[in-house]
Amino acid sequence: MNKFNDIQELLRKKADLQTRLNLLPYTGTPEIKENKSGKYLYMRKRKLGKITSQYVDKFSNELYQTLLRYSKEARKLQKSIRQIEKDLALLGFKPNELSPNVLLNLDFARVNMKANIYDQAVLEGVATTFPQTETIIENGKVSGMRASDVQKILNLKHAWEFIIDKDVIQAKTDFYILSYIAGLVNEGFYENGGRIRGVPVTIGGTKYIPPLPNEIDVKEIIEKIVASNIPNIDKAIELCLYCMKTQIFNDGNKRASVIFANHFLISKGEGLLVIPENEVTQFKKLLVEYYENKNSTFIKTFMKEKCWKKIK
Repeated sequence: MNKFNDIQELLRKKADLQTRLNLLPYTGTPEIKENKSGKYLYMRKRKLGKITSQYVDKFSNELYQTLLRYSKEARKLQKSIRQIEKDLALLGFKPNELSPNVLLNLDFARVNMKANIYDQAVLEGVATTFPQTETIIENGKVSGMRASDVQKILNLKHAWEFIIDKDVIQAKTDFYILSYIAGLVNEGFYENGGRIRGVPVTIGGTKYIPPLPNEIDVKEIIEKIVASNIPNIDKAIELCLYCMKTQIFNDGNKRASVIFANHFLISKGEGLLVIPENEVTQFKKLLVEYYENKNSTFIKTFMKEKCWKKIK
């Protein structure tokens, strides 16, 4: 069991490092090329055994220093990834081949990631438009928005990138994956956003007050849902709603719950679970009723009919 847990933890770390590497705008070694019209910056790197050069912009010392920092950070991340791969090999880990359905679902998630992040941002009350969300995802910044809202969108991107990593999608959908996702969505807001809540909280719009969560109970209930004899989409919905209602973390529970449920659903090759922008108002109404133990069947039916994006 300890060996298994060590492998799972290494896979999570590897996926996080790989995601951070993917988020760097440039990787490789900066080089300066000069012709009659001036000096220009490129990033040189080896790709599929060949040396390639990617044009960046006209030369400036500030940009050159920035590219040097990207290059240094990329080498550091790549070195850490190689070390983890060695550690995994020593533990006897061999990556499994993913099924065609799961591979297709991963592609489906990547294609829909911007739309999913936008829908989640709207659910959180982030004042954004789809073009603004798209710009943040691609460039990391946008004018006319609060820094905290931009950070939330970037965190959502990081968390989605994490769960669609091929190693992470093979990991068990369990409390440890949930905690890691919560840490990512709360990055920049809490020092340890994936730590289980230890203080009372209230939820706006409802009289329901969630009791303090117990880690052992949370682990057991998640395991029970995953092992239950119900369709996978129903398991994903149960995971999502349980984590939202329990308010396991100090903040970011809806964001973490949705992405956690998608880790499970994608791992089964059965689509995506996201609350569409035009259904947010109705979802919030049903969620309050669910919190207060009213009409719990309605929200589950609603999510199955309105929030399940099927591949076929």
